[in-house]
Amino acid sequence: MKSKTPQESHTIMNELVLPNDTNTMHNLMGGRLLHWMDISAAIAAQKHCNRNVVTASVDNVSFQHPIKLGDVVSIESKVTRAFNTSVEVRLDVWAENIPSGRRVKSNEAYYTFVALDADGKTVSVPELQPVTEEDQKLYDGALRRRQLRLVLAGRMKADDATELKALFFGPAK
Repeated sequence: MKSKTPQESHTIMNELVLPNDTNTMHNLMGGRLLHWMDISAAIAAQKHCNRNVVTASVDNVSFQHPIKLGDVVSIESKVTRAFNTSVEVRLDVWAENIPSGRRVKSNEAYYTFVALDADGKTVSVPELQPVTEEDQKLYDGALRRRQLRLVLAGRMKADDATELKALFFGPAK
């Protein structure tokens, strides 16, 4: 299986915030944004895996800046690391008010997807080959984020999270 670069999975999805997408304050509803983010991230994951994928986890998403009625939402997604049968996808969300020219970063998050074969069974995914310094930074951090996800989900013991422990206690001696 040939490795791929983060750029090969890069996806930009745009949505216009319409009245049906907003709450009573005329801000984009958080659930609608999460839905759009899931779609964008799934597209990036599918580009990397050349397979159907399902969402395995969504990391903490904090809403840093409200997105208003009439704003254009741009969601940029790309794979940051591939594991055996899963990939981590980073998302950056931007809100743009075209008439005023204002563009602000609203959110960022990491989603994890698992690749499936035609029978719905997990399948191996291509390795990811970082290209830029930023790619390498995201790639290196992905193992720590994965260990944190697994510990929080009860699927890994904290003592086994060696990359996380190294952050707090330094490398094992």
